[in-house]
Amino acid sequence: MPVWGWILIAVAAVAVVAIVVVAALSRRRSSNLRQQFGPEYDRTIDRRGSRREAEGELQSRVERRERLDIKPLSTAARDRYLESWRQVQAEFVDDPPNAVGGADRLVTSVMSERGYPMDDFERRAADISVDHPEVVERYRSAHGIAQKNENGDATTEDLRQAIKHYRALFEELLDAPADEPVQRERAETADGGREPAEDTTKEEVTRP
Repeated sequence: MPVWGWILIAVAAVAVVAIVVVAALSRRRSSNLRQQFGPEYDRTIDRRGSRREAEGELQSRVERRERLDIKPLSTAARDRYLESWRQVQAEFVDDPPNAVGGADRLVTSVMSERGYPMDDFERRAADISVDHPEVVERYRSAHGIAQKNENGDATTEDLRQAIKHYRALFEELLDAPADEPVQRERAETADGGREPAEDTTKEEVTRP
């Protein structure tokens, strides 16, 4: 076989190895992103319509998050926010619309103090999705209800759900120790009654 023939075989072998390596790296990246983002991974694929584009977006979120200086709350700040949340939930009994507005502002304040940029909502949600992928969709739902609330279109049941969604994110953002769960107050139901606070001893706040 002439020399050029061996050269072609060598080039083809290198190309095959390169393809195999690239495919393996792509599978590993997909696996890592799926594991990190959980349900947010599938949601992003559905929204973008392409796995490649979705994974590119999620990777960009990770890289942006790595450039942020996200810090835990001080003990004093955490205690202050806990008290503010108790006030929000107590207010819900008598004034659900204002309580939801207060919950939205409180969550935004915690995010800001921890170091998340206060850009537009979608950017905030994208940043949160990196550290708290399990609750970011609940944050989006709560925000959507808060906007309906501003227009006077939210029902009492909508508002009750919004409070629950905000609370889920609030607990994670608060970075509370496992032995000090967020206290949950009584919330008004859609028919005007009250429902008992949920048992917080089984839902501990995890660190981001």
